[in-house]
Amino acid sequence: MISRRDFLQVGMAASAVVGASGFGNWAKLAARQKLTQDKLLEFGKFGNVSLIHITDIHAQLKPIYFREPEVNIGVGPNRGLVPHITGSDFRKAYGLVDGSPSAYALTHDDFASLAREYGKVGGLDRVATVVNAIRSDRPDAILLDGGDTWHGSYTCYHTKGQDMVNVMNALKPDAMTFHWEFTLGQERLREMVGKLPFGALGQNIFDAEWDEPSEEFEDYRFFERGGVRIAVIGQAFPYMPIANPGWMFPDFSFGIRDNRMREIVGEVREQGADLVVALSHNGFDVDKRMAGNVEGIDVMLSGHTHDAIPEPVVVGNTVIVASGSNGKFVSRIDLDVQNGQMKGFRHKLIPIFSDVIEPDPEMTALIDMQRAPYLDKMKEVVGRTESTLYRRGNFNGTWDDLICGALIDERDADIALSPGVRWGPSLIPGDDITREDIWNVTSMTYGKAYRVEMSGEFLKVVLEDVADNIFNPNPYYQQGGDMVRVGGMGYSIDVSKPQGERISDMTLLKSGEVIDPARNYVVAGWASVNENTEGPQIWDVVENHVRKLGTVEVTPNRNVKVSGT
Repeated sequence: MISRRDFLQVGMAASAVVGASGFGNWAKLAARQKLTQDKLLEFGKFGNVSLIHITDIHAQLKPIYFREPEVNIGVGPNRGLVPHITGSDFRKAYGLVDGSPSAYALTHDDFASLAREYGKVGGLDRVATVVNAIRSDRPDAILLDGGDTWHGSYTCYHTKGQDMVNVMNALKPDAMTFHWEFTLGQERLREMVGKLPFGALGQNIFDAEWDEPSEEFEDYRFFERGGVRIAVIGQAFPYMPIANPGWMFPDFSFGIRDNRMREIVGEVREQGADLVVALSHNGFDVDKRMAGNVEGIDVMLSGHTHDAIPEPVVVGNTVIVASGSNGKFVSRIDLDVQNGQMKGFRHKLIPIFSDVIEPDPEMTALIDMQRAPYLDKMKEVVGRTESTLYRRGNFNGTWDDLICGALIDERDADIALSPGVRWGPSLIPGDDITREDIWNVTSMTYGKAYRVEMSGEFLKVVLEDVADNIFNPNPYYQQGGDMVRVGGMGYSIDVSKPQGERISDMTLLKSGEVIDPARNYVVAGWASVNENTEGPQIWDVVENHVRKLGTVEVTPNRNVKVSGT
């Protein structure tokens, strides 16, 4: 008798091998450079339940460029495992042909030239086309949004998230979970959540005063589809007050809450759940750890770390799916569920090539309506780039270097610190830099650019603390984004060392002097979690800097020396 785990592994193998319905098919088509919308959406019939997963859209309504990471280091048990392989190693692991559309979609090499050849990605009107096509094929498919949706653009900031609510309501998801949405402030979030026509899920969102589950968010929601009783459990970002300002949502607490997840899984099973889906914003490595700790989760839909992984990863009996970010991908997962058990699955990570997929006209009109009042200001050109501007990766991207340069020059600082956030589209050489482009990499509700003095000793503490949030071998202690971006200073980092011992060789670049622990330095930064931060908004700082430069050229940053990988 074949075991449930063997069934899952057979399902995974089928997903990878059967070309007509898995990633392998579009990868082969991409290698031949003959992509069509029909081929991208092709998916052989399988099973009786379909899930559609989108996550980490970060308010990107229109097609964009988005460069995948060059550096994505795994530590401890995740060293050398997906998603912690990049470039040629990633292409080799998944059989991607150099220079193909699939290589362009999933890796960073030769990005600018491939971007010119294959065009932009994403756009929620294209996402709508894909979702509608899947629903046409499987009318009872469940659409799930992994969060980080109401954040990250000019219009989202100025409408306090209403533009994204309007567009997502038209897309008609069945449920979502949350992270950056809380930085709109708890009262605004309550107002928006209270009007949603779909589930607002988070079993780990608690009332901070009473340390009890919040009554404003559902732990889970049931769906009856394909003759199957499906429970979708929400897992919001667990480290909110560490990564974001707790004063913006003081009534709520979060956390991993494995024990409660076990209780919830048991509760929905007792209520007759045949299939248990976790809609998570933990991040991929944290999801792997949770899947190993909590039995009974059939499918975990992973968000937060922006990983685009062509094939699911199976941990025990849990299938983990990661669907990228910024509207660049949509995942379709078909499942065969019989007699209360998942017998197998098929999965396809669908890249949203905006020149291949036709936009849905109704969604295009709705998106344009949201943008119309702000379009003139957003489209104002403030400069031009002769470099690829990107962010995604463990250390400084060129967008971050530009922002740090703006902080040093505009705020008259020795050193600049910029948060290691993962969101923000890319630009390619020759592109104009518009106001909207700057907002796409700086927009947040606590964007003031501070100017303070910090001792060399304190600077090392800051770097060490952030490094431990990324490179602690226990995924449950990886509580932030990527490494804080630094301007005006170089350093070395050994990611294999323990907390407090990773950072060395801190050097002030303008003088070449070693950073003195006892000396104070003028430091400019932004996105402080402190409530009363003073200073100009970061987007104004960057816009002023770009206007003065006119043409932007960012040289490769060689000031961070990484070892221990």
